[in-house]
Amino acid sequence: MKKALLLSLVGSACFLAGAIVARTDDPKKPLTTDVAEAAARVFGLEFSPAERDSMLSDLTSKRNDYVTIRTVDLTNDVAPALYFNPLPAHFKMPTGPSSFKASAAGVVKLPANRDELAFYTVGQLSELIRTRQVSSEELTRFFLNRLKTYDPKLHCVVTLTEDLALQQARRADAELKAGKYRGPLHGIPYGAKDLLAKKGYKTTWGSVPYKDQVLNLDATVIQRLEDAGAVLCAKLSMGELAMGDVWFGGMTRNPWDIETGSSGSSAGSGSSVSAGLLPFAIGTETLGSIVSPATVNGITGLRPTFGRVSRHGAMALSWSMDKIGPMTRSVEDCALVFNAIYGPDGEDPTVIAAPFQYAPMTSLKGMKIGCLDKPFGSDYANKANDAATLETLRKLGATLVPITLPAFNYGALRLIIGVEGGAAFDELTRNNKDDLMVRQGKNAWPSTFRSARFVPAVEYLQANRIRTKLINEMHEILQKAGVDVYMSPTYAGGNLTLTNLTGHPCVVLPNGFTAKGLPTSITFMGQLFNEGKVLAVAKAYQDATDWHKKHPKL
Repeated sequence: MKKALLLSLVGSACFLAGAIVARTDDPKKPLTTDVAEAAARVFGLEFSPAERDSMLSDLTSKRNDYVTIRTVDLTNDVAPALYFNPLPAHFKMPTGPSSFKASAAGVVKLPANRDELAFYTVGQLSELIRTRQVSSEELTRFFLNRLKTYDPKLHCVVTLTEDLALQQARRADAELKAGKYRGPLHGIPYGAKDLLAKKGYKTTWGSVPYKDQVLNLDATVIQRLEDAGAVLCAKLSMGELAMGDVWFGGMTRNPWDIETGSSGSSAGSGSSVSAGLLPFAIGTETLGSIVSPATVNGITGLRPTFGRVSRHGAMALSWSMDKIGPMTRSVEDCALVFNAIYGPDGEDPTVIAAPFQYAPMTSLKGMKIGCLDKPFGSDYANKANDAATLETLRKLGATLVPITLPAFNYGALRLIIGVEGGAAFDELTRNNKDDLMVRQGKNAWPSTFRSARFVPAVEYLQANRIRTKLINEMHEILQKAGVDVYMSPTYAGGNLTLTNLTGHPCVVLPNGFTAKGLPTSITFMGQLFNEGKVLAVAKAYQDATDWHKKHPKL
C-alpha cells in the first residue's frame, strides 16, 4: 500500500511542482522536502521525512520533463492519444441501415401576418420553401432583421454572418428553381454557437483572449448543414470558454425575463431560438450546456450520444465529454437537424458509425418507459409539472417501469472536466492570459484551470475507471428493466451529471411553467446510439401538449 501511495505522490508532487514554477522566472529552483510535504497535504497523503527526501531527484527529473513538454505548441485542436469509449461490455450496436421518416407536412400556408413566421417550426418553414410560397432569401432577410432588432436586448449574437447568409440563401433559391432540392433544411436559416469554426469569420469562444481569433476551416457540423442547404445567419454567444451565459459582450438574456440570464453555455443558441430570431441553432454540451439553456428558454434540445457527431472544428473543453446537438422549437425539428449532422467524418476519431433510425410513433400503447423512482419521489422544484408529464404518458398508453440509478456521488467525477479543460487551455494559465477573462471568481474557469494542476494523474485515471463501472452498471439497469427510454427530472437526482459522464443521449423539452411564468422542462433519456427511439417517444408526448407552442413576447 505504501508503494502505491508513493507512486501516486511521484505523479502528484510533480503536478504541484510544475504549478509552482509555471508562473515564475526560475524553473530551475531546487525542490525541497517542504514542497513534497505540501503536495502530500493537498492530495490527502502522508509521507515520512525520509520518504519525501527520497523522491526529490525523481520529482526534479519529472519537472525537467514538464519543461521539455511545454516547448511543444499544443493548440486546442490537438486531442490526447487516449479516446473515451462509452460502450459497455456486451453492448450490441444498433444494426441495419439508417432510415428517416418525418411526419406528414400537411397543408402549410404563408400567414397573413408575416411576423408569425418567427415561431414556425423548421418543418413548416421547409414546406413553405419547398412549395415556393416564400423564398429562402425572403426568409433569411426576415430572420436577419429580427436578429438585428432584438440582439441589443438579448446579447445573443457575436457575429452576424449577413453577407454569407444572403449568398447561401440565393444559392438555395437558384437550386430550387433548377429542380435541385437538398431536403428539409434547404434554405432554412440557422445560427451556430461561437465555438464552431467558419472560414472567414471570427470564432471567439466567447472569451477575451480569443475575441479576434479567425480559424481557417469550417467545422464539420457547419459543412454538413451547408451541404443540407441550411443558411448560416449568425455566430451565437456562449458563456466564456463554455461556462454560463456571460461572455465578453455581456450576459445573454432570457427572452422570458430579460432581467435574467439565458443559462449556458449554449446561451445564444437558446435565447435566439426562444425569441424567434432563428428557427434552429447548434449548441454543445459537456455538463448541461444544451439541457440547461433549452430548459430556461423553453425550447427543445437534443444531446446526442457521445461519439455521434464530429467535433472537428469545435473548441475542445473536455475531449471525453464534449457533445454537439441541435436546439429547436420541436422534437421533430431536432430529428431533422440531427439527421444532417451525425456520423463519422474521418476527422474526429471518437465518432462511431451507427445507423440513425427515426419514425414518429402513432401510439405509446404497450410501450415500457423507465421512470427514475428516487428522483421523482423526492421533493424538488418542478415536481408538479413532472408528475403531470408522467400522467400524460400513462394516458398515452405507456407503462412506467421504476428504475434506480447506480449509487455514487457523481459530482466527485467533475474533476475530469477540470483536468481536461486545464490541459486544453494550459497556455492561458502558464502565460497569465487567464487574467484577461471576464469571470474571475472562485468557481470561474481561471481558478478551475489553475487548481487542475494539482489533480494527480492517478486520481484522474481512477475517476475514469469509475466511469467504466458506471457505464456498465447503467447498461445492466436498462437491460434488466427492458426499456430503451426512461424519464428523469431535468435537474433532480444526479441524472444530468451521470449521463454526461456515461455518454447517453437525451431530449429535453418544455413541460410547463413556474409560478413566475418561466419555462420548465422534462428529460427523455435513451440507450446509447438510440436517438431515434428517444426522439419518437418524446415527440409523442410533445404532440399531446402545447407547451412548445408557447413563446415569449418581447
